[in-house]
Amino acid sequence: MQEILPGIWHWATPNPSIGDALVSSYWLDGPGIFIDPLLPAEMDLEWFAERPAPPSDVVLVNRHHYRSSGRLRERFGCQVHVPAAGLHEFADRGPVIAYGPGDSLPGGLVGFEVGALSPDDGGLHLRSAGSIWLADTIVRSMTDPAGAVGWVSDSLMDDPAATKRGLLAAFTRVLDEFEFEHVLLAHGLPLVGNGRAALEQLVADGGRTAPGVF
Repeated sequence: MQEILPGIWHWATPNPSIGDALVSSYWLDGPGIFIDPLLPAEMDLEWFAERPAPPSDVVLVNRHHYRSSGRLRERFGCQVHVPAAGLHEFADRGPVIAYGPGDSLPGGLVGFEVGALSPDDGGLHLRSAGSIWLADTIVRSMTDPAGAVGWVSDSLMDDPAATKRGLLAAFTRVLDEFEFEHVLLAHGLPLVGNGRAALEQLVADGGRTAPGVF
């Protein structure tokens, strides 16, 4: 685990559901919140119990990122917040709390819509940290700190041309609506300090598929 911004921790874990590809998870120290958590079996959960604020909530950026949420609910009693557009995914997974674009979430997080790839694929904004979190639309290498951002591969899009047009429109809107410098990805190393610039360049270039990812 690494503290990438004051009070924001990041770690990477192999995800068996996607061929053991590494995925990113986040912990927010101040409010005691997990974002898209996937916990290695050997991770000591007592580390979280001893933080300044004990774990209280899990927030998912899309429906596919339930990951270790059930384990955290059982251990700490965390409430699990999920995108309303993906609520059908959780019918047999215990209680969850649905949120929609513009809704305020614990810790000052605010949900926003990206869509295009899927109705529930969105993002989170934390104004106090100058950060946004993104789900599956924008990816980059999990091992190369210089890796470029880009879209997921065409094979993961029902209609690649239409999806890419929708993503360009969505991220043009995100850049217009939100103040942020850091872009924290579910699939890729977080962009700390240069996230907005990277997203602006991606949009200005008309988009591209991320090299060597998915």
